[in-house]
Amino acid sequence: MTGSRESNRKQSYDAIVIGAGAGGLAAAGSLAKAGLEVGVFEALGQPGGKMGTMSHEGVEFDTGPSLLTMADTIREVFGAAGAKLEDEVELLELAPAFRYFWPDGASLDIHHDLKRTERSVRSSFGPKAAQEFRDFMRYARKIWEAARPNFIEGDAPSFTSVVKLGVTQMRQITQIDPFRSMIQGIDRHITEPHLRDVMMRYGTYNGSNPLAAPATLNCIAWVEMGLGGWGVRGGMAALPRALARVCERAGVEFHYNSPVDKILTSGNKVTGIELASGERFFAPVVVSNADAAHVREHLLDDSVQHGMTSSLQPSMSSWNGVLKASQNNRRVAHTVLFPEHYEREFVDIFEHNRAPRDPTVYLCAQSLSHGRQGWPEHEPLFVMANAPCEPARGSSDPVEWRALGERTLERVIEHGLISSEDELVWERTPIDLARIFPGSRGAIYGAASNSQFAAFKRPPNRVKQVPGLYLASGSAHPGGGVPLCLSSGRTAATNILDDLGLRGRWRARA
Repeated sequence: MTGSRESNRKQSYDAIVIGAGAGGLAAAGSLAKAGLEVGVFEALGQPGGKMGTMSHEGVEFDTGPSLLTMADTIREVFGAAGAKLEDEVELLELAPAFRYFWPDGASLDIHHDLKRTERSVRSSFGPKAAQEFRDFMRYARKIWEAARPNFIEGDAPSFTSVVKLGVTQMRQITQIDPFRSMIQGIDRHITEPHLRDVMMRYGTYNGSNPLAAPATLNCIAWVEMGLGGWGVRGGMAALPRALARVCERAGVEFHYNSPVDKILTSGNKVTGIELASGERFFAPVVVSNADAAHVREHLLDDSVQHGMTSSLQPSMSSWNGVLKASQNNRRVAHTVLFPEHYEREFVDIFEHNRAPRDPTVYLCAQSLSHGRQGWPEHEPLFVMANAPCEPARGSSDPVEWRALGERTLERVIEHGLISSEDELVWERTPIDLARIFPGSRGAIYGAASNSQFAAFKRPPNRVKQVPGLYLASGSAHPGGGVPLCLSSGRTAATNILDDLGLRGRWRARA
């Protein structure tokens, strides 16, 4: 994909966005809809960031996120850019959505509909487990309804902003269960061991450790099972492509294969960017969709007093592969193979900083999930195993990642979900992720939420010490995952329009 009007591109904009990932696209669309001239500079050759694609023998497949949640948030992002989500992409309900397997032979299907999932729990584990599931989902829903307005929507929370809340809002915040860990919150409601594993897994949705992360993250179970998870017709990459088209209709200019080397400043104020080629572009506003660590350590000059620090542990990384897999009716849209002792995976990753010895394996059958076209007798099958991110200094041994990939595929073969003849056509390790996304160390979701105070330590969307600089990514408020990245971009745009005195115009146009 080529950039817009590359042969005669302008040198100045009202706002420049670094990166065409989810957060960058959300920010660009909102700003352009408000009437600003916006330029997006992307290092890769297409929009999407970690929602990327590759191809093999003419068949394209996704290499990143594989499930869409929080559809209402995504509708709002499209609406802010002047479009309707359903006019741009087709969302698919999956039946069943997930199938979980355990080494003892147990299995569980998760459906798009909460009642069907409850019946599935009853069928697999009995009436007591079904009651525990019901109770846990009520608990998870309360957390979500309290957390969403106070910790996800709007500006990043601070201790001061929480203290200033009224009595009603403070009472609401107590519903987020902030002083227990995820596993403690789960154990208060669930005794059935298989169901416990399912709920623990939601901590991995933002790359965190359920043994340490606050119980607030138990709301993720409600987000997926209560609010729903979807496929996207044509693959997850169809979402950023659609949003990029909407941005272009609003007047955004895209420059692909244009890595940014510096954020330019004068007197600690933003003035523009410099590309790796040396070419400069100017704007009083720069929105960075890059990892916050990359902004802090590489894009800003050492003389800039930015005030950005990070005391949070990076999120998980992963080993990923895509197989040219023969058809298999045991697979559903999403499949998870649990190990015998799930908790040991988090000890390996977060305490020993090593690949799990007995990894949980996640599979996404992209033809079933997203209606992707495969080969005549094969389909693209995405495979994932969690892993630690790269060490702060130096790279871990590539042999470790190859061994993790081999263990992962062996598990899938043993379970009968793929054949030993199926071909691995693509793979990516934490080393690869760290190289492609500078500053990330291969972490998929920015910082992990392995602290009660993670929400207060994550970088806000407005960098107050550097006027004109804003952050819109999974490493900034409100965190990682596609919907939250989109929210990050939307909040950054709102901050910009407030600072420019243009928010009323944005509302009128929206």
